[in-house]
Amino acid sequence: MGDKANAHTGAAGRATAADHPASVRNVVLVGHSGSGKTTLVEALALTAGAVNRAGRVEDGGTVSDYDEIEHRQHRSVQLSLVPVDWDGVKINLLDTPGYADFVGELRAGLRAADAALFVVSATDGVDGSTRMVWDECAAVGMPRALVITHLDGSRADFDEMTRVCADAFGGDDPDAVLPLYLPLHVAHGSDGHTPVTGLTGLLTQKLFDYSSGERKESEPGPDQQPLIDEARNRLIEGIIAESEDETLMDRYLGGEEIELGTLIKDLERAVARGTFFPVLAAAPATDGGRQGLGTVELLELVKGGFPTPLERAALAVTTPDGKPRELALCDPNGPLVAEVVKTSSDPYVGRVSLVRVFSGTLHPDDTVHVSGHGLADRGHEDHDVDERIGALSAPFGKQQRSLSHCIAGDLASVAKLNRAETGDTLSAKDDPLLMQPWEMPDPLLPLAIQAHSKADEDKLSQGLARLVAEDPTMRLEQNQDTHQVVLWCLGEAHADVALERLRSRYGVQVDVVPYKVSLRETFAGRSAGRGRHVKQSGGHGQYAICEIEVEPLPGGSGIEFVDKVVGGAVPRQFIPSVEKGVRAQAARGVALGHPIVDIRITLLDGKAHSVDSSDAAFQTAGALALREAAAGTTIHLLEPVAEVSVLVGDDYVGAVMSDLSGRRGRVLGTEQTSGGRTLVRAEVPEIEIGRYAVDLRSLSHGTARFSRSYARHEPMPPQLAAKVRQQAQEAS
Repeated sequence: MGDKANAHTGAAGRATAADHPASVRNVVLVGHSGSGKTTLVEALALTAGAVNRAGRVEDGGTVSDYDEIEHRQHRSVQLSLVPVDWDGVKINLLDTPGYADFVGELRAGLRAADAALFVVSATDGVDGSTRMVWDECAAVGMPRALVITHLDGSRADFDEMTRVCADAFGGDDPDAVLPLYLPLHVAHGSDGHTPVTGLTGLLTQKLFDYSSGERKESEPGPDQQPLIDEARNRLIEGIIAESEDETLMDRYLGGEEIELGTLIKDLERAVARGTFFPVLAAAPATDGGRQGLGTVELLELVKGGFPTPLERAALAVTTPDGKPRELALCDPNGPLVAEVVKTSSDPYVGRVSLVRVFSGTLHPDDTVHVSGHGLADRGHEDHDVDERIGALSAPFGKQQRSLSHCIAGDLASVAKLNRAETGDTLSAKDDPLLMQPWEMPDPLLPLAIQAHSKADEDKLSQGLARLVAEDPTMRLEQNQDTHQVVLWCLGEAHADVALERLRSRYGVQVDVVPYKVSLRETFAGRSAGRGRHVKQSGGHGQYAICEIEVEPLPGGSGIEFVDKVVGGAVPRQFIPSVEKGVRAQAARGVALGHPIVDIRITLLDGKAHSVDSSDAAFQTAGALALREAAAGTTIHLLEPVAEVSVLVGDDYVGAVMSDLSGRRGRVLGTEQTSGGRTLVRAEVPEIEIGRYAVDLRSLSHGTARFSRSYARHEPMPPQLAAKVRQQAQEAS
C-alpha cells in the first residue's frame, strides 16, 4: 500500500459496469460542512483519470455539486455518486452534505456504502456531529479511515490533528487511530508557513513528492529517518496488535524484522474488519497537476483495505407480508433485491432513482416489483406495484452514462421508475421481497405554507407529493384543526432548499405563514343553555327547542352526551339529532373557533311540534343551546403539551435544562447514557418549541438531538390566553 508506480494512468474517464462484487468498493465521505469532501472527491476523480485537469467531466460540468441550488448556496445539499476506476476496481464515491439539515442524505449514503472516509479539516478540527456519526458507524462495525485536509492553512498541524482524531475516535485504544504517512514540508514561506509538498510512507519508508503535480518517489535522507522510525514503530505495533497471528508481536518485540507484505496484509485486514482506522492526508493538485497530494495513497487504501460488498453482513429481507427470507450474501445470480437510496427529478429525463443492488443483477427494461412499506408516518403510503425499468446509467455530474447491467454490490441510476420512492425495495415481479427501510431522522421544524396564487394552488399538491417522495426526511401534514399545509423539515436550510425546489423544479411559488398549534377550548364551570329554533315561512316550518346543561370534565375525557329527558318532551327519534348538533358545534368551537373538549352535555328538556319538528331543526337547536351555555361561563383555552426527550452531551445539560424552563417546560428527570451524554425528559407547551430544532442545535453546537410526542392539552396561562384572544380579534 503506497508502493505503486509513480504515476497511474487510471481509467479512461468512463465508469463501467462491474462484473463481480469483488471488484467494487462503495465508500461514503463523511465530515462537517466545509471540511473538503467535495474537493477531495474531485481530486480523486482527477487522479483516477475520470475528469480533466480543470476538474471537469467531458461535458464541462463539475463532477459533484452540480445542482443549481448547490451553486447558489455554495455547499452540498444532496447525496452525489461519483464512480471511478482504479487499477481494475470500480470505486463508488458517495459525497454527502456536511450540514446537519441534510443528515437524511448522509444516512442514505451510509446505507449504500460498505466503508466510510471521515474527512477532517486541519484548521477546523472535529465537531460534535461528526463524532456522533462515527459512533453510529462503530455500532454497526463499518470500516473507517480518516483523511486530513486543508493542510495549507496557516494554523494547520497534521500531528496535532492526528492526536485530536485519536482522542475523538480512538475510544479506549488511541493506537487504533494512527497515520500511515507523514507530511513533507518545504522551507518556510513568506508568511512563515511551511506548505506540504509530499508524504513519507511509514511502512514503505519511501518519500512521495507531489510538488510537480505528479507523484514522484524517492528515498528519505538521513535527517528524516529518526522521525520516520519513531512513527513507524508505533504504527507497526498498532497493526500487529490487530493481527490474527498471535506470535507476531512477540517476534517483533524480540527484534525480528516483519516483512512489508505481512504488515500490509494485516493492515488491510484490520481496516476491513473495522478495528484499525488509518489517518491519511490529502489535498487537490496545484499548478495544473493531475495528481493531488495523497490521492494515490488514498485510492490504494480504498482498493486494498476497504471491504468488498461480499464482506458486508446481509440485511434482513422479508416478503411484503412480513415473512423472513434467507438470501445468499451478495450473489449476482440470486433473487433480485435492490433499494432506492435517493430519488431526484430531472427536467429532461424525469424521475431518476439511485439504486444499490444487494442481490441479483439489474438489467435495462426489466419489469420489477416496487415495494414501499414502513414510512406511512412520513406521508408515504404503503405500496406494491410493478414497474418497468428504463435505462441504467452511472451518474457523473449532470451526465448519465449508460450501463449494460448492475450486479449485486454495485450502484446505478434507474430512469422512469415513476412510482418508486426513496427507501423502496426493487425485486423480481414474480418473487416480491422487502427490505426494512433505514432509520431516518424525524423532521421537527414546522413550515406552514400556502399557495401564492390560484395558479400555484393548482400545482401545489403535486409539487409537495414529489418533494416528499424524493426526501423521506420531510413530512407533509394537512392539519385538520388549523387548516394549514405544514411541511416538517430538519432545519432552516432544509426548509430553504424545499422552497427553492418547489419554485425551480416544479414551478410552484408559495408563501410561508406563521405556524399554528392546535388549540382547544373547554368550559371553566357548569352552565346551562336553551336552544330555540322556530321558523314559519309557508308550508312545513321548523320547530325545535332543547335545554341542556354543560359541565367540565377532567382532561382527556372528550365529549360526553347524556340524555335525561322525561315524559317525551323531546321525541326519541330527535335525541340523536340534538347530540349531532351539539357535537358539530363543539367541533367548530364557540369562542375562537377551536374545538371544544372535556365536557359533559346533558339534555334535560325540550319541546317538539308534531308537524314542523325535524332532524335538521333539532340539530340547529342543539348547536344554539351549546352556544348559549358557552356565553354563560368562562371558556378556557387549552394548549397542546409535548413530551420532549433531549439527548445531549454532559457539558450542555445545564444549558438545556435552563432553556427548557424558560419555555415553560417541566423537567421530568434525567438519565445518564453512554458516551458522556444525558437524556433529559421534560413536558413543554408545543407553542414554545416551534423552532426548538434550530435553537437546540445552536445551544449544543450541533451535538444534541431531541424527539417529541403529544402528551395532552392543558389550560393556557391567563395572560397568554388573553394575548391569543387579542390577536384573533385583530386578525378578524
